Order: sequence, then C-alpha cells, then structure tokens
Amino acid sequence: MSSSPTPDALLGPADIRELAAALGVRPTKQRGQNFVIDANTVRRIVRTAGVRPDDVVVEVGPGLGSLTLALLEVADRVTAVEIDDVLAGALPATIAARMPERADRFALVHSDAMHVTELPGPAPTALVANLPYNVAVPVLLHMLETFPSIERTLVMVQSEVADRLAAAPGSKVYGVPSVKANWYAEVKRAGAIGRNVFWPAPNVDSGLVSLVRRTEPLKTTASRREVFAVVDAAFAQRRKTLRAALAGWAGSPAAAEAALVAAGVSPQARGEALTVEEFARIAEHAERPGGAGGAKPGERTGRAGSSEPAGSAGSPGPAGSSEAAPSAKPADTPAAAQHAVHKEPGQK
Repeated sequence: MSSSPTPDALLGPADIRELAAALGVRPTKQRGQNFVIDANTVRRIVRTAGVRPDDVVVEVGPGLGSLTLALLEVADRVTAVEIDDVLAGALPATIAARMPERADRFALVHSDAMHVTELPGPAPTALVANLPYNVAVPVLLHMLETFPSIERTLVMVQSEVADRLAAAPGSKVYGVPSVKANWYAEVKRAGAIGRNVFWPAPNVDSGLVSLVRRTEPLKTTASRREVFAVVDAAFAQRRKTLRAALAGWAGSPAAAEAALVAAGVSPQARGEALTVEEFARIAEHAERPGGAGGAKPGERTGRAGSSEPAGSAGSPGPAGSSEAAPSAKPADTPAAAQHAVHKEPGQK
C-alpha cells in the first residue's frame, strides 16, 4: 500500500502562480481564465463527492492539477482527461514532484473529453471535475452515457448551470439539462463555491452538483436517443403547448396530440411540467415504422437502449480543457455548445 501524501502536496496560491508563469499561462479576467488556488476548497470537493479509498475517479479538465492532487490523496486511482497540450504535458511532472508516492496511481488521457470512449485501467466508479463551463452539460452527459460504471458524480459548474441541472419540473429554470441529467441519475445541488478561491476571481458564481446514478435504468421501450429527441423538441419552443411544440417531431399537430393522449399527457401541457418518465412515454407512442427503440443499421446501442451512429462521439466541440468561459451564457444543448467552445478560454 502506498504511503500517505505529504501535508504540503496540494497547490496553494504561490504554487499556482509559479506553475502558470513557468508554462507561460497568464490568466486574465478579460479572457475569463481562473485557477483554483485554495487547498481547502479542493479537499471540500473531494469530501462532498464522497470519494472512497477504493474509488477509481475520472477528472475532466484538470488544468494545473489542484483538484487532481486532492483526489489522489484519497482515491485508489485517478485518470485525468485534458485537451490542452501545454497543461497535459506538465501535469504528470507536477504529480511526480508533489506526490511521488501516488504517481503510479495517476493516468493522463490527452484528448477532447467528448471523443473519449475508453479509459486506461479499471472502469471508473466516480466522476469528479471542475468542468469546462461552456461545454459542461454535453461533457457531463457524454461521460455518464459512455461510462455506465460511474456511480457517483460531483461537478463544479457555473451556478446558473447548476440550478438548471438540479431543477425540478415546474421550475422556471427546468429544461433540457434537467431532464437529460435525470435520465441517468438523481440530481441535486451540493453547495456553492466562492469567487475568492480562484485566481483571478471570476465574474460569475460557481456551484457544485451531485449526481447519483439510478440503480436501474429508466424503464421504457424507447431509446435514449428517441427520448432526448422529444425533450429537445419540447424545449425548443418552450412557451408553446406540447401539441404545437412537438408537431415537427411527430409530423403534424394531430400526430403530436395522438402521441400525447396515448402517453397520458395533456396536449395543452408544456415541456417544463413533464418528468423524464413522461417524456419517455411520449417517445414510446410515436408513430413510425418498427415502433420505439429500433436502432438503424450502423448504429450502436448504449446504456438504457441508447443508439448513436457507429463511431460517433456526439461531440459539440473540444472539451476536457482547463479552458472555458464562465462569463458566457451556459449551453443547454450540444448545438449551442458547438458555438460556445470557440469563445475565450476560462475557468479551472
């Protein structure tokens, strides 16, 4: 068994600035770049995540390694996914220098997180990450879909995104992220993170979101892809009734009404009032050849009957970077995220 890490192994404000200077990384408020500089904060994240000594943790966007080192203090293994060339190149050396007794328990995947379909070593049991804010939702959903072994997740995201992910039906902020996250897990807010633990301090608040995977997949004959198509259509025109909002998806307002009535949902209801189970029932009653759940040739079937084009990562753009833009409007959908990732880099 490896010995315990040294007490000063975690990164502090001076360490972060020194590393950033050595790598030529100069965070500025104008570009929305922020690094976590407080050891107590990263330890709090690890505690809140409930990381255990036998956990295999995957982290997306490790940046300079603040949270990575805190995870290595507790977890059995940590795999970090980083897209940035400079940061990915420096992280293994940081781990070896500050926590040599745990270096053999660390693995780095230099890749866009949205393209990651396998990880080295044992299957991950937990996802703990300060997610790139502009692509937080699609990255989170991709990881939950791709790695069904992930039982527990704790992510730090922009506070507004945290509210959306954890929102319940009927809430003003309930929407696409809320429903899709609930397809996989029970979701709740797990705290707030102050601005003063970042260098430099960001202009937005941050929040923690906890997701505990469902012990059993949602019971439905519709595939994940089919259910998500209904969700996307319902919220694309969220002010309209479902009869009108789902007309394009179903083929006509009459067809939409027929599917809604068959599912036991009022055609006059709006998407913001429905649970993920109700969206699944609507998908089940769509009229199409072969019925619900049929995967097309060349598609792969994933957890809970999901289907995606073979070889597709479903990627909206680069992810897994320590760079994101917390000041940008959160992306609700992959299409929105595709544009967001081209904005200035930011929070880590």
